[in-house]
Amino acid sequence: MMELITQPWPWYVAGPLIGLVVPFVYWYGGKKWGVSQSLQHMCAAVLPRRIEYFTYDWWKQGAWSLAMMLGTVAGGYIGGRLLSTPDDVVAISPATRADLAELGIRDFSGMMPADVFSLETLLSPAGFTLVIVGGFLVGFGARYANGCTSGHAISGLANLQLSSLLAVLGFFVGGLISAHFLIGIVL
Repeated sequence: MMELITQPWPWYVAGPLIGLVVPFVYWYGGKKWGVSQSLQHMCAAVLPRRIEYFTYDWWKQGAWSLAMMLGTVAGGYIGGRLLSTPDDVVAISPATRADLAELGIRDFSGMMPADVFSLETLLSPAGFTLVIVGGFLVGFGARYANGCTSGHAISGLANLQLSSLLAVLGFFVGGLISAHFLIGIVL
């Protein structure tokens, strides 16, 4: 039984389970599935009421969303810290390791490479551009597109929304452009 919990599930089991969440959350509960709206509700909870965009009953509209986000973080912690062992390593193919090494990423010892995710890297021009500017653009884009990648790809596509299909295509094209052209320039 413990092996069922600690080993990754195959895509043909995990994918349909994720797909079953959509009818329950959206069709049964009338809620949209996504993380970016949770960030909006968090801001509405802590920011002063002078900002009109955040002046609404965040508890009534967003408590379920904040609970979902808290559950996502708690699940990640449980899976990454409590159910893993120090011997668990992220499986990266030799070809991908070679490609990343050409970009200057050589540390594959943890879940996130220290070559990209460290204070020293963050304070460099390339790190600032990738993490701070990139993070701002992702956050702005998620709100401008009325949803994040998970919201559009899981909930929007399941509801056959054309705008979500266009958004997901845009995410993939943007990711391909970034991976093949921009990362080599920035790093």
